Amino acid sequence: MKKLDYFIQKQRILQAEKYIIGNTILDIGCHEGELFEHILKKKNISGHGIDSVLKDKIETSNYTLFPGFFPNDFSIDNKYNNITLLAVLEHIPIEQIKKYPQLLSSYLEPKGRVIITIPSKKVDYILDILLFFKLIKGMDLEHHQDFERSIIKTIFTENGFNLLKEKKFELGLNTLYVFEKI
Repeated sequence: MKKLDYFIQKQRILQAEKYIIGNTILDIGCHEGELFEHILKKKNISGHGIDSVLKDKIETSNYTLFPGFFPNDFSIDNKYNNITLLAVLEHIPIEQIKKYPQLLSSYLEPKGRVIITIPSKKVDYILDILLFFKLIKGMDLEHHQDFERSIIKTIFTENGFNLLKEKKFELGLNTLYVFEKI
């Protein structure tokens, strides 16, 4: 990743960290553990992450990261206070996303949270320009799905979750959703 990629990633982490509860996290799309490292500077947490960009498993005293895709390559049977999906759902077909409330609920403690950031569809045009000028490396941009982003709210609230927070950030180009398991 390039400096601008890391800056954009950091903005998502800063939004998500405000809503982390308890001390356990499942980070889907964890990259190299940047969310864990950021949170660990302020709070003792533990958990697991999974990301297809990883080549090998990474183990630390607080977290373990696995290479692969969720849920197929994730065999840990734990309960977490938080599940984060930061800039992940835009890479997943909507029919699969519709299964996520039930799937994620099985990994959550009671009152656990699902914290999601998702860029607007407009971001793809901006990323194409930044990529053209080699200002970003971009991650898996060719797999961005074309669906109305606001449907995420409906999918979760109609399937066992309360919406705690919906917030635009980065000049309205990204949306944060925080859902709580009912």
